[in-house]
Amino acid sequence: IVLKDDAKMAALEAAIHPLVERAREEFKRAREDAGDVVAAFDIPLLFEKGYESAFDAICVVSAGSEDIQRARVLARPGMTEEKFKAIVARQTPDAEKRARATYVVETGCSMEDT
Repeated sequence: IVLKDDAKMAALEAAIHPLVERAREEFKRAREDAGDVVAAFDIPLLFEKGYESAFDAICVVSAGSEDIQRARVLARPGMTEEKFKAIVARQTPDAEKRARATYVVETGCSMEDT
C-alpha cells in the first residue's frame, strides 16, 4: 500500500523512524557503556535519510549486479516485480552507495569469496 502512495509512506516513516532512531541510540549507548569500541548497525535507508553522518565508517554490502539483486529479492516470499521496482526506485543507486562507503562487501560471488 505505502509503496504506491507517497503520503502514506511519509506517514508510516514519520511514525516508525523516531522509534527506530531511539532504539538505535539506546543500543549505541549500551555498547559504549559496555566499553565496546565497535558496533554494527543494519540501516536500509542510511543514505536516503541522511544518517551516514552519525557513523565513523560505512560498510555497504552489495551484490554488485542488478540481475543478482533482482533474483535474490524476487525469491523472497510475497515479492513481485512491481514491489521490487517500487522499492528500488526509493533507494540510492547501488553504485552511489558503493562510492560513498568506507568499505564494500561484495556478495555477488560465492560465500567463500565474500
